[in-house]
Amino acid sequence: MVSIDPATITTARLQGLLLGSVGPRPIALASTLDTEGVPNLAPFSFFNVFSANPPILIFSPARRITDHSTKHTLDNALATEEVVINMVSYAMVQQMSLSSAPYAAKVNEFEKAGFTMVPSVKVAPYRVAASPVQFECTIENILPMGTKGGAGNLIICKVVFMHIQDTVMDASDKIDQHQIDVVARMGGNWYTRASKGMFEVQKPLHIVGMGIDALPEVIKSSKVFTGNDLGKLGAIAEIPSKTEALTFVNNNPDIKHRIATAKEIEIHKFVQQYLNKDDVGTAWNILAAIQ
Repeated sequence: MVSIDPATITTARLQGLLLGSVGPRPIALASTLDTEGVPNLAPFSFFNVFSANPPILIFSPARRITDHSTKHTLDNALATEEVVINMVSYAMVQQMSLSSAPYAAKVNEFEKAGFTMVPSVKVAPYRVAASPVQFECTIENILPMGTKGGAGNLIICKVVFMHIQDTVMDASDKIDQHQIDVVARMGGNWYTRASKGMFEVQKPLHIVGMGIDALPEVIKSSKVFTGNDLGKLGAIAEIPSKTEALTFVNNNPDIKHRIATAKEIEIHKFVQQYLNKDDVGTAWNILAAIQ
């Protein structure tokens, strides 16, 4: 057995061990507004429900390990004392991941991740339309754990209104656990899906994705691509040039033959096969070649 004194290892190493050990962890996709009304959206896996009467949820935006700075979500929570916590289903996991990229202040992650903003009833922050369950919350208290990198900030939220998609309710007016299909975080890039096992989603930390809002309209309006597909396509920094894409296609005769006379919808279905295998590079080269 490996025995470790937390005081003797780096914060980054300790965080990796903690997150690799404590899981699966549910995900709070937290929507806030800054003091000027600019929306912000970010996911947090330091999250759970802690009370039913009153209904209390707690999530914790930790300070960045690199420079000890705070997240925009925490800054907004301190300033406005309101948040909407959106649950994350498998159908929206790639978009959720894209929203976690380190975008600058004043950048609307709803737009970057391709999520539709829905007005709330009792609080100002917007809800995520795709989320199976959305909790409108007032912030009762914020408990800082420290000022160094990795220190959490417990945001204690009181649920004042909630919204549940009809599609996840069963005949007994209970939430169908198969239909809600929520995902949870494991260690590293790993997630888990109820009854389906683990899967991997690369973190968009080293490359700030261009976002779904920057995708060509023909791709955004495709009848083939799902939200997860668009999330993968929007996670790259820039689209390959036409020249690069044509060179790639010409060097791959099977692909060249497949798309030579195919209709747009058939090409999108072909591209989707590569997205399902997480081969985003090939997918983009095909799409860029036909633009």
